[in-house]
Amino acid sequence: MLRSRLLENKLSSLYKAGKIVGGVYLGKGQEAVSASLGASLIKGRDIFAALIRDQAGRTAFGEPLIDCTRTYLGSVLGPMKGRDGNIHRGRPLDGMPAMISHLGAEVSVVAGMLVARRLKGELQGVVGATCVGDGATSTGAFHEGLNMAAVENLPMVVIVGNNQFAYSTPTDRQYACEDLVERAKGYGVGGHSVDGTDMLACTKVIGRAVQLAREGGGPQMVVARLLRLTGHGEHDDGSYVPQTLKAGHLGRDCLDVGEAQMVENGYASAEEVERWKTEFADEVQAAVAQAQQEPVPDPWHEVWHACSTQTGRGL
Repeated sequence: MLRSRLLENKLSSLYKAGKIVGGVYLGKGQEAVSASLGASLIKGRDIFAALIRDQAGRTAFGEPLIDCTRTYLGSVLGPMKGRDGNIHRGRPLDGMPAMISHLGAEVSVVAGMLVARRLKGELQGVVGATCVGDGATSTGAFHEGLNMAAVENLPMVVIVGNNQFAYSTPTDRQYACEDLVERAKGYGVGGHSVDGTDMLACTKVIGRAVQLAREGGGPQMVVARLLRLTGHGEHDDGSYVPQTLKAGHLGRDCLDVGEAQMVENGYASAEEVERWKTEFADEVQAAVAQAQQEPVPDPWHEVWHACSTQTGRGL
């Protein structure tokens, strides 16, 4: 969570300084949910389709910081070779498909990847997971993907970060049910609800959902109640969010809550946490400095095939 927050703070500064082309979308306030999912998955075995606010989950899953900085700064050495939008990075062969859209499309992608693993006889002990926002639950891609996962009884976990707004549209204009977790029963999947501002609650509930899926319990949907502590993107000031909501329980910073929980429960001392902040800030700065020194794609010499064989021939 700390690594993610420090990295994204740096990305915000780079964006405002005109060093990043394209949008920057931060996970501030959603790190506890995302990191809990990433830490519950097994890199090299599981599938994790991260969303725009899942830097904490990516980091917990094992993505190196340099993959992020290289992509945002357009380095040709990055996972997307500087050829794609900065939020669309991934390493499919490592179980991290590149994000297509934040509007529920990854639910279908993960379901398809799990079916492919089944057909190859490689599904035993595997979990596929992705995250969406509350707005994505109103899309056809979400419905079709989750319905398929339920019918096929796939070991899939879908995290719904209910951050109270689909961009600027409040939840009372999105759905009429009292709680999104009620939809789980209609799909025939396991339903779980958690306070997304509570780090320990997130690790418990999300960890349990992943375990149930891994043990043959079928798809699980976790709805995390929280508030994004920033605008939809760095281009958006979030002025439509009422001050009463920001000042309420959902407006708590999960990072502050998590730090207090670590100290109060004896998992770490306050001095250790401060030392982590210094160490991680140095890691972030080193990753940014390295990516800034690396070459960007040369439009006159790049082979721009969308798909190619090892011989370079387009498919």
